[in-house]
Amino acid sequence: MFKALVVEKDEESGKTSASVQDLVMEDLPEGQVTVAVEYSTVNYKDGLCIGPGGGLVRSYPHVPGIDFAGTVEASEDARYSPGDRVVLTGWRVGEAHWGGYAQKARVKADWLVPLPEGLDARAAMAVGTAGFTAMLAVMALEDHGLEPGRGPVLVTGAAGGVGSVATAILANLGYEVAGVTGRPETEEYLRSLGAAQIVPREELNETTKRPLEAETWAGCIDAVGGAMLARLLGQMKYGSSVAAVGLAGGAALPATVIPFLLRGVNLLGIDSVMQPYDNRVRAWQRIARDLPIEKLEAMIQPATLADLPRLGADILKGQIKGRVVVDVNG
Repeated sequence: MFKALVVEKDEESGKTSASVQDLVMEDLPEGQVTVAVEYSTVNYKDGLCIGPGGGLVRSYPHVPGIDFAGTVEASEDARYSPGDRVVLTGWRVGEAHWGGYAQKARVKADWLVPLPEGLDARAAMAVGTAGFTAMLAVMALEDHGLEPGRGPVLVTGAAGGVGSVATAILANLGYEVAGVTGRPETEEYLRSLGAAQIVPREELNETTKRPLEAETWAGCIDAVGGAMLARLLGQMKYGSSVAAVGLAGGAALPATVIPFLLRGVNLLGIDSVMQPYDNRVRAWQRIARDLPIEKLEAMIQPATLADLPRLGADILKGQIKGRVVVDVNG
């Protein structure tokens, strides 16, 4: 037997409830590799899957957790053997497929990535989908010409999971980071991660009738979308890029094409769910190299399976700072 956070749905009321339960190996879904999970984490999607479902969960009962790291326990695939250290993010695990909020998980071998040297399971989950997405965004900006010394790089939603890791990585690589936050109490935290400038959210939260403003930012990682993304597009330097990673401020984009046409601005979409294997390996290797472990420690909020119903609700309200690391055996 093993423990898992199981979400159940009352068919009459449509309401869901989550509780820690004992399961047996026969309960696990089909897959080639069984993993003894050590750590997981909490993302916005996890909050939806623990709670209302958000249209992500296909059937109940369900075990959420879109990320996990641990050790291979059994494998039908030649690429993995018992004892191998692995990490999983994306592939709709924790949504359509049972995920990492359990002491055991069974998944397709194609979904796993070897844990890179320099990262243990706990550190990998301090990174998780949020940090993996942040690294993909940094890589995309660099692939489109971003280099240190070109000017400040803006990070919106900087105190959140993606923003925290992006800030730490960019600062470690020598970039001047400007962090956007609507929570003044997070300023000291962001500066500890390496932010050189704090931009109050209200400065960017309003739309403007001017399609172009002063060229300010050499690059941007945007987790907000909506009116803020539309506004900052007009503030980007010539030929610079914005990596769009989220929509905390809304899915609509009330913008014009002027920044693209007159300044050659690039809007880069970042998807972490269906990333090809080779780019996943590249990103995790960069994380192990470019994300300072001591900065990672400053982001961590420890948790257990029993804490997840509360934390799931908190992240949907925007009340989580940094990265939650869930010890599934705690």
